[in-house]
Amino acid sequence: MSTKNHIYNNDLIHETSPYLLQHAHNPVNWMPWGEKALTKAKNEDKLLLISIGYSACHWCHVMEHESFENEEIASIMNENFVCIKVDREERPDIDHIYMNAVQLINGNGGWPLNCFALPDGQPVYGGTYFKPQQWKDLLQNISTTYNADKYKFEEMATEIKEGIVALNHFSINAVNKDISYEEILDIFIKLRKRFDHQHGGNAGAPKFPLPVGYFSMLRFSYHTNEKELKKHVLFTLDKMMNGGIYDQLGGGFSRYSVDRYWHVPHFEKMLYDNAQLINLYSEAYKISPTEDYKKIVYNTIDFVNRELKSPEGGFYSALDADSEGEEGKYYLWDKYEIDVLLKEDSDLFCDFYDISLSGNFEDRNILRKVKSKEEIALKHNLSIEQVEKKITELKSVLLNHREKRIKPSLDDKILTSWNALMISGLVSAYKAFGDDKFLALAIENAEFIEHNLMSCEFCMQRSYKNGTAKINGFLDDYAFFAQALINLYQVTFNSKWLHLANHMMNYTIQHFMVANTGYFNYTSNTNKDLIADTIEINDNVIPSSNSVIAHNLFLLGHYYLNDGYLTISKKMIMGLKNEIAKNPYFFGNWIDLMIQFIHKPYEVCVMGTNAEEFRAEFNKMYLPNILIAGGDPKSGIPLLENRYVDEKVMIFICRDNVCKQPVKSFAEALQIISND
Repeated sequence: MSTKNHIYNNDLIHETSPYLLQHAHNPVNWMPWGEKALTKAKNEDKLLLISIGYSACHWCHVMEHESFENEEIASIMNENFVCIKVDREERPDIDHIYMNAVQLINGNGGWPLNCFALPDGQPVYGGTYFKPQQWKDLLQNISTTYNADKYKFEEMATEIKEGIVALNHFSINAVNKDISYEEILDIFIKLRKRFDHQHGGNAGAPKFPLPVGYFSMLRFSYHTNEKELKKHVLFTLDKMMNGGIYDQLGGGFSRYSVDRYWHVPHFEKMLYDNAQLINLYSEAYKISPTEDYKKIVYNTIDFVNRELKSPEGGFYSALDADSEGEEGKYYLWDKYEIDVLLKEDSDLFCDFYDISLSGNFEDRNILRKVKSKEEIALKHNLSIEQVEKKITELKSVLLNHREKRIKPSLDDKILTSWNALMISGLVSAYKAFGDDKFLALAIENAEFIEHNLMSCEFCMQRSYKNGTAKINGFLDDYAFFAQALINLYQVTFNSKWLHLANHMMNYTIQHFMVANTGYFNYTSNTNKDLIADTIEINDNVIPSSNSVIAHNLFLLGHYYLNDGYLTISKKMIMGLKNEIAKNPYFFGNWIDLMIQFIHKPYEVCVMGTNAEEFRAEFNKMYLPNILIAGGDPKSGIPLLENRYVDEKVMIFICRDNVCKQPVKSFAEALQIISND
């Protein structure tokens, strides 16, 4: 990064993270996390000040402007602390440790995350956003107290570290117990109590999409014909796609809504949200094949391709919430702008998207739908088809105009785990719509990761930018990429992808598994620069890495007839069963796996010269009770061994590798599966 025309330069100028580079010219003497900073703190006997955020974080920008660009405050920081800046997306392992610490201290957390620690990294105090005077007072109080009584800080550090270690202690329950239908039913009864029946999602605000939990609701609804769960998921998807959280012009979803109506978004757009929502809307389309769901999938993929795709085949991380120093400015409209641009068609467009002279958000307008197409068509004396055609034309006019505005900044690092989520989303879209361009994008992205982020045989790097991959991969990088590879196999029958996933799981067991618990550390046993290990269990906006590992082992256990994998997967579920029952809100992906242990999947092996045609028939239907395989019986996949047929098609339908009489038509196979 150029140092010209800047008054201040610090050690962050040598980094590639856009978030770190944003702070490279602060008057604060920021250093990246590493041995240099830790050694400096020890040699100078100074506390570490570890400040963690990410490039699209609005309040991170606010605190930077108010405090980190303030020369007086920076002077206090530089004199008394060794100041470290961390991009939480590049180093989630560091974020986990200090977020746990701040939550233990204050009962809550968030970003920016600001944590004070002893020179060896043990946290002693922390918080999130501080106003300038609060921050200044805190800096002075912490440094004065530390210089006067270091022993007190050491006692605090020991207590906090013990709390962090305790948070990551899990025990395994007896495996010989089974998961019952009644237990799952009780879980969903608890989840239903939080439903917002008026606006979708969970009650209250802010409101996050949280797609993780909806997959389990759809699966349970399929197996039990429990209509309320399916209805709530589809109702929520309808509300989201009509609200301001969805970019009605350019496609793609913002991270969350600040209100309960999905109206006012926190305008940052993250790759991981959009990848998962592409997946969810594609699944929903197979259940309720509406044209609106299809448009959401296509338009969101178009957004990702247009705004987040790198020339090499990877996907960038995020678009900022701010532009020109103002949150959401890029996306907001005055009615007069639209009147000038659309002329006589403005009334129709404004009616369609709830645009008014007074505005629907701080005197300006966020595009959202509050009226049905039928209402609009009737009012404007048009057919629904005419309304849709006209609105599509008018949207392109406004989108072209919006492209001329100053855009939100782009976080152009490429993260393995988030790209893997995008692969899975593209595969799901390909299953639902059979559009070859989605599969081509997924394969291109998988090959990009394989060629650029696998630094040795089956080991991963976390981040890629400017032709360079760096940072040892974390558990979510391995978990999500292996999951994506399994998904790719299911739509290609190319055994290369499944074998790579299997090798990666073997590597993960060797380098991440904690023998006495059965769970997996977030960091590899080759990483030893943190004060404690973290075991990521809770599903949140992204499924937890351990829950995805458990899913992968479950699937690979069936493909490779590997009882060892299945045993590990079940142990992981059983160890958390009581926690899930008590508080199911943060275990959506675990619940999905619990359902699969109750309703074991059919292993559907499609063999013969027409295997691809029949595979597509299975993929386009919502069949969460199958695990599909096919292709060459000599591919090295144990599930396919001894299933060679010299015919157009033969479909073997098995459970636990015990098979029914093979059939020759999709209709016959579907009848067997549907009678589950």
